[in-house]
Amino acid sequence: MRIAVFSSKPYDQSSFTECNNKLNTNHEFTFFSQLLDQQTVQVLAQHDNKFDAVCPFVNDKVTSEVIEKLNSYGVKLIVNRSAGYNNIDVEKAKECGMQVGRVPEYSPYSVAEMAIAHMLTLNRKTHKAFQRVRECDFSINGLMGFDLKGKNVGIVGTGKIGQIVCKILKCGFDCNVLCYDVFKNQDLIQLGCEYVELDDLLARSEIISLHCPLFESTKYIINEKSIKKMKDGCMLINTSRGALVNTDDLIEGLKSGKVGAYGADTYENEADYFYHDFSKQQDISPPIKDERLIQLVSGFPQNVLITAHQAYFTKEAMCNIAESVLRTCEKYGKENCIGDRENAIKDWDNMQAKQKK
Repeated sequence: MRIAVFSSKPYDQSSFTECNNKLNTNHEFTFFSQLLDQQTVQVLAQHDNKFDAVCPFVNDKVTSEVIEKLNSYGVKLIVNRSAGYNNIDVEKAKECGMQVGRVPEYSPYSVAEMAIAHMLTLNRKTHKAFQRVRECDFSINGLMGFDLKGKNVGIVGTGKIGQIVCKILKCGFDCNVLCYDVFKNQDLIQLGCEYVELDDLLARSEIISLHCPLFESTKYIINEKSIKKMKDGCMLINTSRGALVNTDDLIEGLKSGKVGAYGADTYENEADYFYHDFSKQQDISPPIKDERLIQLVSGFPQNVLITAHQAYFTKEAMCNIAESVLRTCEKYGKENCIGDRENAIKDWDNMQAKQKK
């Protein structure tokens, strides 16, 4: 198949090329560094060969208009190289008769371990200690943390990633793990984790970590009202999707001290900034125009940690992502369909049906 890969970086090109050779799938790739959106989709029309599939990433905007263009260009398959697919108008793709694939799992340990890394960094302030020692400041004033043992940690969403976070915290740190999810995981219950209502989790947790997908029902699940229900000084972690958190309300929570610390690997308006290097533009003009992002990055130097959506970025995960995308394309090329686990349209339909119940 001829596959157009958008938002590609050198490491994406290496992963796909190596995996293509390893699996002997012989797909043809064209890599585009730009985001896929209503303007950039037109680059596909400039190529002599038609593309059979496109492979977008989390910040690509595969809207209704983009899908209409893709359909007019003869593209029949969209394979998002992430587990989520909130960046794709799935209903429009279904209407156009297109298949939408995703990567159902890609080393969930990568994201789970990053969530724990954010917790430990913010708690023990190792990022601050590192910088101090580099400047020959060996004092430890202001670096006091707390033991994780025995603390209440709330996990919102206990899918594959959330499950692993629960197990690390329960078995590794002896935390009291509180869980909130529509579906209760019996293995976690047997492990000693406790499923509670969201309000109860907010009220009891010293740390809250978000691991749910982004749907209309979960957008801004963390907002002014939910923040007011939290314990004073609660630590909040988000390695899932930026729009789970209302940034304006979060900033007010940080200013008041209601939110004691915030660690995130994502941001609701990250598309224009994440995965790009603006460091060389500092002397030309302010590289970041987003005032809320500026506040998060520089306004709370002691208790906010932002990383640029790198939680998935491990050798194992990159290999899994490339293999999953290629196997989906291979199956579609041979059978004109994709597997149920990779099928975002089926997953979307199932989620809609469950929410109606």
